[in-house]
Order: sequence, then C-alpha cells, then structure tokens
Amino acid sequence: MVRNILGVVLGYLAMFAFVFITFTILYFILGADGAFESGTYEVSIIWIIISFILGLVAALLGGYLCVLISKNQKAVLVLVGLVLVLGIAMAIPALNDSTNEVQEMRSADVPNFEAMQKAKQPPIVLLLNPIIGALGVFAGSKLRKE
Repeated sequence: MVRNILGVVLGYLAMFAFVFITFTILYFILGADGAFESGTYEVSIIWIIISFILGLVAALLGGYLCVLISKNQKAVLVLVGLVLVLGIAMAIPALNDSTNEVQEMRSADVPNFEAMQKAKQPPIVLLLNPIIGALGVFAGSKLRKE
C-alpha cells in the first residue's frame, strides 16, 4: 500500500517538476514574443506544439516512475485518474473565464510568473492536455520491462 501511494505521489511530483522546469526554460528561450501572439496573452502555436510534447514527456516520466516504485498497474491507474481529474478541474475555471473576457494588451517584457498567470490557451488545448497526460502516464508505465 505504501509503495502504491509513493508511486502515485512521486510520479505526480516528477511530472509537476518536469513541466515547471521545462516550461520556465522554454519561456526564457522563446521570450514573450515567441510564447504569445503579438500584443496579447494568447499563446502562440509554437508554444502549444512544444507544450504538448513536453507534457507528453512529463507524463511518460510520471507513469514510468509510478510503476517503477509501486510495481503494479493499479497505482498507475490511480495516477491516470488523478491527472485527468486535476487537469479537467484546472481547465474549468479557464474555460468559464474565457466566455466574457476583455482582451488585455501585453507589454513587450513580461516576467515569467506574470506570463504563467495571464496566459490564455484555446479551449481545445485545455481539454486535450489532461487526456494526453493520462494517455502518456499509461504509456510511460508500459516502458518498464518486468
């Protein structure tokens, strides 16, 4: 039981750390003008593509680590569920907020934390991220040879 809990918790923490670190690095590489559409907080297509790739890698890592620690697929299914539920729960406020928003203009130099708070993603991206994450966790768990 302890191994299962550790597998889920450490798998999720690994995903979180990987995403936080790689997205921070990506923002410093692309800058505000590469991460966002001109003058807005709408994320750019290059940001969306790279974020899907990095999110999938994070999910593969989380699933692999979860099964490595827990030694069973039940813990992986819990992590899959956690990724889906938390991903959808975090998407709902952003989906509701986008219905009546006024387009805020972005300055040329936006600090990383402000960019994270104000970034606007298309609704399809908000919905696809938890699905891709859940599939990635499951696929990552299958990378470990028994």
